[in-house]
Amino acid sequence: MTVKAIEILRVGVPFETYGPRQGMRPGLNTSPWLVNESLMVRIETADGMEGWGEGFGHFGNPGTEAMLRDLIAPWFIGRDETDLESLMDDAHKSFFGFGRHGPCMYALSALDTALWDIRAQRAGRPLYRLLGGPAGDVTITRYASLMRYGGDEDAIARNTERAAGLGFPMVKLHERDMPAFMAAREAAPEGVAITLDVNCPWSVEEACAVARELKAREHVKGGFLWLEEPIWPPEDFDGLARVRREGTPVSGGENVGSLTEFTRAFRSGAFDVAQPSVAKMGGVSTVKDVFPLGRDAGLRVVPHSFYWGPGYVATAHIIAAQPQTEWLETAFIEYERNPHDLIDPVDPVMTLPADRPGLGFNPDRALFERYSISRTEILL
Repeated sequence: MTVKAIEILRVGVPFETYGPRQGMRPGLNTSPWLVNESLMVRIETADGMEGWGEGFGHFGNPGTEAMLRDLIAPWFIGRDETDLESLMDDAHKSFFGFGRHGPCMYALSALDTALWDIRAQRAGRPLYRLLGGPAGDVTITRYASLMRYGGDEDAIARNTERAAGLGFPMVKLHERDMPAFMAAREAAPEGVAITLDVNCPWSVEEACAVARELKAREHVKGGFLWLEEPIWPPEDFDGLARVRREGTPVSGGENVGSLTEFTRAFRSGAFDVAQPSVAKMGGVSTVKDVFPLGRDAGLRVVPHSFYWGPGYVATAHIIAAQPQTEWLETAFIEYERNPHDLIDPVDPVMTLPADRPGLGFNPDRALFERYSISRTEILL
């Protein structure tokens, strides 16, 4: 069946972070982070089916939105969506000159996920079931991914303690110094894991020094579960392997753009934990295949999902389809209103219902209208 229309929506929902408002990447978004954006697509087919997808993300949305609006979404109009694999293969081959990572791939990720939503609806199954998951409802555990608080130890300790008290089994920081790391570790009860996402700041030598120091502190309530994206550039897989040899587990992968790159990373020994992002590396089609690759390499696969839209829900479905489910990354903030019924950032448990085919994404369209940043519709 042909693609009849594609709606592109940018929606920014105000939120409370319970700490100093910082940009997640210093030097890029220096203004306080006041709304959490989602860049979504809604594909409509000629027979009235509707599918939702999401592309990364946040302060980079204008670039991905332009790529969707002006180049990639029009290419999909009028094409047959039922042979999803051939359609996406053609799309990747048509647009690879615009980048195998970045806004081009983010745009393709959104469209791929929307097409998987439609495919699962046509099959009358939730996406996790179509991907080989169990029959019946599936319950997933979320983990709390904190905002960056700029090293404010009181805010770090307070929010870590709050997340642990709500029942989250793991808390992720986005800080970059040892006092901040220890503020979280000391605030969390033993048994609650602490992970450290530092967003690619250091040389290999600097990261090795941090990894050694973290290893020396593992006696404090079990230390830290992993050190995420410690070096620049993030694709220096041999450098990441050197950091791993210091004894602190290393995670990464949200900035890996393809299965080919993940294969190279695994062969290099770059990661203990792989973190593909459904909104970044090609959607459901590619992220679902990282899991068996990771298992064959002896790694955990814990996807990146610091977003709230259809990509977040798709990540939950992919996790739910695995033989052993992993935790779902969830931004630990409180929205002015939750934008759909499958996200509650202060609830450590998420249930995907078996009676909702596809993603089961039920957006609050009135909220979307209220918090709309932009909207474009491309028609046949």
